[in-house]
Amino acid sequence: MDRREFLKHTALAATVLTASLSTQTARAAKRSNGKKVVVIGFDGMDPKLCEELMDNGSMPNFDKLRKSGGYSRLGTTTPPQSPVAWASFINGANPGSHGIFDFIHRDPKKQVAPYYSGAKTEGSKTTLLRRGTPFWDYLDEAGISSTFYDLPSNYPPSPSKHGNHKCLSGMGTPDLLGSYGTYQHFAEDGPFRPKDEGGGIRYILFFEDNMASGKLSGPTDSLLEKPAPAKAEFKVYLDTKAETAMIDIQDKKIFLKPGQWSDWQQVTFKVTTPIKFYKKKVTGICRFYLQEAAPNLRLYATPINIDPSKPASAVTEPASFIKDISKELGLFYTTGFQEDHKALSNGIFTDEEYVSQAQMVLDERIRLLDYAMNNYDDGLLYFYFSSTDMQAHMLWWDTDDKHPTRSAEDAKKYHGHLKDIYQKMDTVLGDILKRYNDKAAVMVLSDHGFANFKRQFNINTWLKENCYIQGSKAKNVLVDVDWSKTTAYALGINGLYINQKGREKYGIVNPGAQKEELINELIEKLEAVKDTDDSVVIRKVSRSDEIYSGSETAPAPDLIIGYAKGYRASWDTCLGQMKSKVLSDNDRAWSADHCADASEVPGVLFTNKPIAMAEPSLVDLAPTILQEFGMDIPETMDGKNIFKA
Repeated sequence: MDRREFLKHTALAATVLTASLSTQTARAAKRSNGKKVVVIGFDGMDPKLCEELMDNGSMPNFDKLRKSGGYSRLGTTTPPQSPVAWASFINGANPGSHGIFDFIHRDPKKQVAPYYSGAKTEGSKTTLLRRGTPFWDYLDEAGISSTFYDLPSNYPPSPSKHGNHKCLSGMGTPDLLGSYGTYQHFAEDGPFRPKDEGGGIRYILFFEDNMASGKLSGPTDSLLEKPAPAKAEFKVYLDTKAETAMIDIQDKKIFLKPGQWSDWQQVTFKVTTPIKFYKKKVTGICRFYLQEAAPNLRLYATPINIDPSKPASAVTEPASFIKDISKELGLFYTTGFQEDHKALSNGIFTDEEYVSQAQMVLDERIRLLDYAMNNYDDGLLYFYFSSTDMQAHMLWWDTDDKHPTRSAEDAKKYHGHLKDIYQKMDTVLGDILKRYNDKAAVMVLSDHGFANFKRQFNINTWLKENCYIQGSKAKNVLVDVDWSKTTAYALGINGLYINQKGREKYGIVNPGAQKEELINELIEKLEAVKDTDDSVVIRKVSRSDEIYSGSETAPAPDLIIGYAKGYRASWDTCLGQMKSKVLSDNDRAWSADHCADASEVPGVLFTNKPIAMAEPSLVDLAPTILQEFGMDIPETMDGKNIFKA
């Protein structure tokens, strides 16, 4: 007799089952029967561009929702950084509930030791640093199923206590090397010694009789006397007449012509274990791209992704979920950052090559969406798209101002490509509405909008020039600041910290009146900063003790710098460096951003029901979803129901 028959025929089992459920859970489970809520996250989708394209007829499916009352600009978090914003979406509450305030936090007990805010790795264990209760836990407890695909701010994936929740982690998921995406590039004119250039490693290839040997770097073999990356050897054979290269790696032969990509390839690395003479095999996946065969062979390899068919670490909840997906879809990107913006920024990719690689990511994501919808019956379905964010960072430019790296013609061309991406997202929405419009509550949102990143502000240089940072030769707050005289410093993209006594290891500013006076002085001076053309640089400086509440406020910066459109913290600021100029031009391919004041970069919200709330915010989505399933809004949430005035 199977379990279903046993429960049908055994009154005792039914009694035990009923007793194990609370009255509220039982009621919620009944209400969830057949109920569908579909939530689509388009990271970085901008309201201004959406409205332009809806007005000219280029986004008819979005416009249909707008005309039926289902559109509003969506308030974002302070600061409007993706890990902060999506964590607030997850908790339905401000960042004080989850403890993520920037991409980069610091450990004040070590003065300024930086770490990634979303997760922390100690030894072989990685811990999710997002705190508080995610809204799906309430659904899980109530017996309501929820499935999330590529969810940001959830790596490692939080566990499901009742077995009703599934999740494929997104932004924050590392590659097999433990980084957030490290490409490997091999070329005849590569550096004589391997060059780690931040986001990638360059190697030289030496050809003899049209054959060269190379090694892919894998995970660190930490049990060696001197820990070093495990390696996977390969050979490249070049046919100069046919302009074809053959890559021979672990009994696989891959033939490529210039401009061609390989399929995903499984690559095995052997790492040392505590058992003597025993090497453990760890499998990752990558794709090869032959940029040029002759006269200078150039070969790009994607970051070594965790193999979804043989995952070396858990990237889904439950752990078997990713294998189920892979059985149907095969191999696919599993890193959180999939569009290789670093390859473009570092000059490995041309603009066209970046667009091509980003399109492959989008094609994979659309196939994954099709899988998600085909395997969805009821409950909550959440699906995330990165294209509207990662391509915008590299392609957005909506003014006639001089672009950091492109001609005026090319800047217009690639911003036009971004409009094409928005139109593709409209097609995606059309397919979703065709399938679910009369069967589900559909919500489409973005975590923030976008703006040009033309000028950069080095706040630590400003702090030094204004005597808040001391040390005559100080060039980096991580290295050579005189903490005995320094009162404030910056780390991360939007955060400024007071060197507070009793909190920072070398703190000197007393809590209370001294700190208050310093904070007020900094706010007044920073909001008065002007560029050489008298433009406002900083729209608003917010006090964390005024905008955050909850049990997880301890890591928060004391002040949050909200930049005006066109400005952002300098690249050097993020890790504490000080350069000679306070203000300078952004000169990188990463030419658009959203780490500004929240008022400058709102997101979007589209629904297939009229929105009643006047000014909805990201924190309102979780409460709305719960109420769609007939559940009460928990006291831990700040948000309200968007469908109620």
